[in-house]
Amino acid sequence: MLLQLQWGTRRPACLAGVMPFTPRGPGSDNPAMPDIDFTLPDGSSLGFEAANGISLMQAAIGYGVPGILADCGGALRCATCHVRVAPAWVDHLPPPSADELAMLGCVADSRGPGSRLACQIQLHAGLQGLRVQVPERQL
Repeated sequence: MLLQLQWGTRRPACLAGVMPFTPRGPGSDNPAMPDIDFTLPDGSSLGFEAANGISLMQAAIGYGVPGILADCGGALRCATCHVRVAPAWVDHLPPPSADELAMLGCVADSRGPGSRLACQIQLHAGLQGLRVQVPERQL
């Protein structure tokens, strides 16, 4: 019972500071909270609002997006938060840093022109409607 109580009251360190998430639905039009759409490997999609100022990885982990492992917690050390940004959104993001490009060389699934690490994408109102695809595997 004590273990269950502790588990229910503690948050993993990688979620520290993550804001609440709201599934997208009627009335979800707060411009400070961008809508994010994740296309999963099976073709289904998850859409939700994420807090402004957190990383795409934090949003994915906080919402429970399957396939985003984030083993290093966003420290740019594992490439297990690999996503493919939809072509229409690639130019809305800053270019990847040299460190991110180096880590992208370690992704388990095929790397494409929109490949990014979700830990390196900071969410803001300008990313309203961002669409990304989760690869089939991260390891």
